[in-house]
Amino acid sequence: MTGLVVVGAGGFARETAQAVRDSGAFELLGHLDDNPGLHGTDVDGVPVLGGTDLVHELPGAQVVVCVGNPRDYAARARLVRRFGLPEERYATVVHPTAVVSATSRIGAGSVLLAHCVLTAAVRVGAHVAVMPHVVLTHDDVIEDFATLTSGVRLGGGVRLERGAYIGSGALVREGTTVGAWSQIGMGSSVLADVPPGEVWVGSPARRLREAGAPALDALATETPNAPVGGPLT
Repeated sequence: MTGLVVVGAGGFARETAQAVRDSGAFELLGHLDDNPGLHGTDVDGVPVLGGTDLVHELPGAQVVVCVGNPRDYAARARLVRRFGLPEERYATVVHPTAVVSATSRIGAGSVLLAHCVLTAAVRVGAHVAVMPHVVLTHDDVIEDFATLTSGVRLGGGVRLERGAYIGSGALVREGTTVGAWSQIGMGSSVLADVPPGEVWVGSPARRLREAGAPALDALATETPNAPVGGPLT
C-alpha cells in the first residue's frame, strides 16, 4: 500500500487524515507542519513527522496539502508552488461516503470529505478542498485551489474560478461564475456573477470589499488557468 503524508495539522488536515484512514486507500504516514511545537507529537493519534520540506525526503510517499483558512485561503497554492513536485506525487482523497458519478472527474491533490455529492459531469481541478455535505450538480466546474466549506450547494453549470472560497452553507445559482480568489460569506445566496478578487456576503449576495492581501497577491501573480491541474472545460 502506498504511503501518504498530509501537509498541515490543523482542522482540515485532521479531517483529511481521518478520511484517509476510513478509505483504506493509503497507508497514513503522518502530518507535516511548520509549527516546531508540534514536531514529535501526535494529532488524533497521527504523528507529526516534522516540517513541510520533509516532502522532499520522502520521495516514495504521496502528498496531499491541507492548509488554509478564511483569512488566508491562498496558502495551499503557495505551498504547492514552493514544493515544485510533479503532479503524480499528489494523492486524491475521497471519503468512502462521498458520492461521485462515473461522469465526474477529480484532479490530483484534491480532497472530498464525508457525504459530499458530485451528480453528473462535474469537473474538479487540482488541490481543491470539498468539505462535508457539499453538493455539486451537473456540469459544475471547480478550478484549481478552490475551497468549498461544509454545506455548500451549487446549481448546475456553476463555475468556481481558481482559488475561489465558498463559505459554509452558501448557495450559488445555476449558471453563475465566482471569480478567481474571490470569497463568498457563509450562508450567502449568490444570484449573479462575482468578479475576481472580491468578498461578497448576504442574501442576495452583494460586494462587501476587496479580498484580503493573500488572495489579491495570488490573483496578481498567477495567470488565469495556470497549469497546475490543467484547463477545465
